[in-house]
Amino acid sequence: MPVPVIILRHGQSQWNVENRFTGWVDVPLTPKGEDEARQAGRLIREKGLEVDLAFTSFLTRAANTCRLVLESLGQASIAVHADWRLNERHYGALSGLNKSETAAKYGEAQVHLWRRSFSVRPNPMTPDHPHFTAVDPKYLQAGLSESDIPLTECLADTVVRVEAFWNEQLLPSLQLGKRPLIAAHGNSLRALLKLLAKLSEDEVLQLNIPTAQPMVLEFNDQFELQSHYYLADPAVIEAALAEIAQQGKAQPVTLG
Repeated sequence: MPVPVIILRHGQSQWNVENRFTGWVDVPLTPKGEDEARQAGRLIREKGLEVDLAFTSFLTRAANTCRLVLESLGQASIAVHADWRLNERHYGALSGLNKSETAAKYGEAQVHLWRRSFSVRPNPMTPDHPHFTAVDPKYLQAGLSESDIPLTECLADTVVRVEAFWNEQLLPSLQLGKRPLIAAHGNSLRALLKLLAKLSEDEVLQLNIPTAQPMVLEFNDQFELQSHYYLADPAVIEAALAEIAQQGKAQPVTLG
């Protein structure tokens, strides 16, 4: 029986706090996010789970989450592989905008479409965008050309690149008996679960993933997903998911 895979979204980032579309913009963890990552590591250890290989994205918030989890596990020396295909979905021109303010301007239905539609892309990021990502040296140094770097994505685009990661990186590691940890992002992990759990487009659009909550993926001998579950108490997960659900709503104006 293949060993389980542990996945988790990065800890709280600065733009999570500011309720901004982040995507490929490289923002740091907050102190709370760092604590969340350490707690995730402690929870994994308490449950008696072990890892001997880690994957993360090219983005600092995921990479630092991975590092802090491994330090809490006492396994800071294991191999960590950064793969740009685990990056968050690229939000294009929306990157950096406050979600609630955007909902107030364009309507909650439009923001929901941008955030949760499977195949609708936001307008692309242009070179005059303050966080233009297409010339980021870390991608160019990794061998990507400017034309390989997306300027906007829908979830369907993210699924394509995450499927390549599964086929080229994660599945081969499982076939070798490795015990992987994946520290990535809400949408790249949603894409992975769509593939492995064979979720429909409607089902994946309803899937939210809270920050720094380890989820275990269990496979059969054919490396087909058999079950997936969070390690934390269900009440903790429910509260975290309720908070995520409020992010794309327009907030009422308060006077005084």
